[in-house]
Amino acid sequence: MRVLGIDPALRNTGYGIIEPGASSGSFSVVDFGVIRNGQDLLHSHCLREIYRSLREKIEAAQPEAAAVEGIIYVQSHRTAITMGAARAAALLAVADAGIPVFEYAPTRVKSAATGRGGAQKAQVGFMMRAILGLTANPPADAADALAVALTHAQSRAGLTQGIRL
Repeated sequence: MRVLGIDPALRNTGYGIIEPGASSGSFSVVDFGVIRNGQDLLHSHCLREIYRSLREKIEAAQPEAAAVEGIIYVQSHRTAITMGAARAAALLAVADAGIPVFEYAPTRVKSAATGRGGAQKAQVGFMMRAILGLTANPPADAADALAVALTHAQSRAGLTQGIRL
């Protein structure tokens, strides 16, 4: 099963697409990256770019499922609203393509990626490089998205549980 993982944020939305690898239990990377929106871009234009870019990636890769990292606790209401809007743009792009989407708690994603639910971003990047056979650590937001995709792929094998959105 080809899986799209998404780590939504207004300025830097990470995405990663994986599929089963050649050997049992392994995975290979189809694509990954970060949708970057400049600080001078209006929020509405950032949301449009997240939607447009993800639709483009979905069209190209044809994933069969999508996974998104669950909402994290933030202290600022403004940050929560902005993150929610970015998440909505990403979810709309996936739903518009008719792809089922699943949600995983951040601690579950980090645990699936590194074995520790409290892992740092650098550890997630290092492990995505090692597990997926990359030549370098992916950018932090892309590494998180790859980890979300990997968490879902593992859930298909009964190793973890997600919430279907």
